[in-house]
Amino acid sequence: MKNALKARLAAGKACLNGWLAIPSGFSAEVMARSGWHSVTVDLQHGVQDYLSMVQCFQAMGPYPVTPMVRVPWNEPGIIGKVLDAGAWGVICPMVNTAQEARALVAACLYPPKGNRSNGPVRAGGYGEPGNLYQGFANDELLVLPMIETRQAVDNLEAILDVPGISGVYVGPSDLGLSFGMSPTLDREEPEILDIYARIIEGTGRRGLIAGLHNAAPAYAARMIGLGFRVITITSDATLLGKIAQETVRQIQTAAGEAAR
Repeated sequence: MKNALKARLAAGKACLNGWLAIPSGFSAEVMARSGWHSVTVDLQHGVQDYLSMVQCFQAMGPYPVTPMVRVPWNEPGIIGKVLDAGAWGVICPMVNTAQEARALVAACLYPPKGNRSNGPVRAGGYGEPGNLYQGFANDELLVLPMIETRQAVDNLEAILDVPGISGVYVGPSDLGLSFGMSPTLDREEPEILDIYARIIEGTGRRGLIAGLHNAAPAYAARMIGLGFRVITITSDATLLGKIAQETVRQIQTAAGEAAR
């Protein structure tokens, strides 16, 4: 079985990546049928746990989206469990050195390329007789360490040279905090944009992927134009909140004081 998202990225196309903070299979189902190319369950900052993640995967199953996970930390136990549950990609926070990137790869891949333990309790269903999951998982999984600190930027070239990573994924809020700036997404500081340019150049030169978390669709489209290929827009919770607030404002504007 092939990872449809990895094939799309290999063809040079951008991936629009949904983000699940809400621990609900129904929310996952709504997002999965909305046109995203992949949907990521956020175990780091989302209100998700392992069982809600599995429910999200099950809800996404009927739709042509690729399930991914942002794990809470670079820890092999949870990384192995999300992969065994069926994640096609792992986004890992706070990877600051080549050594940490190598540890991430080792946790994601089966021997001889890594040390992932065998037991794909749910992902094994992606395989079939004569073409077992364990035989193609190493080639099909996306491994994306996050670049979100000054230390990671300093070590960028070394991280990008680690065999087995698929690219890097930028966390703009933590990156800003690390440089003494506010924790926002759609950044315009020249220093940060220069870092983005370095990331795009470095990944492109190596045939790797650059990903970025965004707030506004127009900014995300601009980042695709610059060369980012995994593009996330906020999360299901934020999108729900925005449309709800806008709906309330529209009613109050039209109805006046009676609706305030």
